[in-house]
Amino acid sequence: MENKFQHYKNKIYSKNTRYFRLMIKIKTEDILKSNSWPIVEAKKILKERKKYIDKKGKIILQTGYGPSGLPHIGTFGEVARTSMVVNALNYLTDLPKEIITFSDDLDGLRKVPDNVPNKDVLNKNLHKPLTNIPDPFEKFKSFGEHNNEMLKKFLDKFKFEYKFMSSTNLYKSGFFNSTLKKILDNYEGIMNIIIPTLGKERQKTYSPFLPICNETGKVLEIPIIEIDKKNSYLIFDNNGKKLKASILDGNCKLQWKVDWAMRWYTLDVDFEMYGKDLIESAILSTKIIKLLGKNNPSGFAYELFLDDKGEKISKSKGNGVTIEEWLKYASPESLSLFMYQNPKRAKKLYKEIVPKAVDEYLDLIEKSKKQDARELLLNPLWHVHNGKIPSEDNIMSFSMLLNLVETSNASSEEILWKFVKNYKTNVAKNNFPIFNNLIKYSIKYFNDVVKQNKIYKKPNSLEMKALLDLITKLENCPDNMKPEDIQTEIYTVGKNNGYKENLREWFKLIYEVVFGVENGPRLGFFISFFGRKEMISLIKEKIN
Repeated sequence: MENKFQHYKNKIYSKNTRYFRLMIKIKTEDILKSNSWPIVEAKKILKERKKYIDKKGKIILQTGYGPSGLPHIGTFGEVARTSMVVNALNYLTDLPKEIITFSDDLDGLRKVPDNVPNKDVLNKNLHKPLTNIPDPFEKFKSFGEHNNEMLKKFLDKFKFEYKFMSSTNLYKSGFFNSTLKKILDNYEGIMNIIIPTLGKERQKTYSPFLPICNETGKVLEIPIIEIDKKNSYLIFDNNGKKLKASILDGNCKLQWKVDWAMRWYTLDVDFEMYGKDLIESAILSTKIIKLLGKNNPSGFAYELFLDDKGEKISKSKGNGVTIEEWLKYASPESLSLFMYQNPKRAKKLYKEIVPKAVDEYLDLIEKSKKQDARELLLNPLWHVHNGKIPSEDNIMSFSMLLNLVETSNASSEEILWKFVKNYKTNVAKNNFPIFNNLIKYSIKYFNDVVKQNKIYKKPNSLEMKALLDLITKLENCPDNMKPEDIQTEIYTVGKNNGYKENLREWFKLIYEVVFGVENGPRLGFFISFFGRKEMISLIKEKIN
């Protein structure tokens, strides 16, 4: 591995291009000493899976997808994070890397999703493999194929590199046959792993193999009564009737935990991340693959997303924020940043956190311009952009832009751009693509989210006096006053009106009265940009 650290990026700085290129060489010691989680995981893969990687001459990473519904923000997160690990691996080894996106489309449909048309079609075909159910959208041969195509379209939209695999195709083609025979040979050992984890009633009926009924076409969860290992046949108890089924060529599929181990074994997977809710499943699948004679892949368990009330996000509940909503209000890169940060900590994911994520993205661009190689490796944007961090100067924060949408009564991009150029004459759309997109996002976000949640505070007599003193102070300030000096004057007014010990409450008062929110942009800068006279008029309007 010592010769694999010569991968570096020579970067040339350009102010007017989307990406800056910085003459920084990523050295061996920089990579080895970095504790950014994608690099940590990449090094762990190379260490834990060395024997298997050397044998096949490539590194295989897997992401799983249950196509009983459309792709969602969790799907994006898993593939985005796995891609970040691949990017880190590129700096550690020249070996080929492959992300397998595996669709479990032979699984039986257990319930009808809420967000589909023609629900009767699905209700009539419950428990059948997803690829054997008519497409309720009437676009593809089956519901499984429809969702698979949506998944590929979804991943292609974000330019992810992946290899798609279908459970149906691999089972029916015989690709899994040799492993299925091995699982049957180890039937007793697998049962000894699984059975102790089940309740007493489930223990009586559990089978790692699920036959697909020739008569109904359904995936059946029924007990095994006879095993023919030599001929790879099983006899099941189908409500008192014997059902004989081959385990090969897609006549049976495996229960989830056994199926997962079978995939790891057959595809020789080196890495897979999964939600915290699947840790117990991963433990059992690990025991099964070791029983079959291989080691489990390197794993990475990430925390789940919560809504604003701290409850787990669920597609069926419709809580949290969808990927469509995020991309309506902010860039894919800001979403990737959100996915990068603290993957092992539960995070709230709802519409109101989008501006914060965008502002963090903008701040990290600015920080990157002053960072050396080791610092860059710890900058999340290095992983989000695979080393090509945008160079664009930050004109203003997203939260400030939202305030400008309101205060300027901007109903269109053109109006808001005209307002911005009144105070920043050297700003041109072509040179500021990120900011140009922020303009578009800010209007949508303000109208959809901010406007309906605004509650303007009515100041009491003491608060009114403080705000009137602020107006007087601003009236006496020169037009060309520096932002930091304006900020100092605001501090002074607060201290003189009883907020000396708690200036945060003073600024909160201003935000709540003027903007209808509890916090906002740095006021000195905002007033400098927005205009001193305009701010005075705005305060007067809100307190009258």
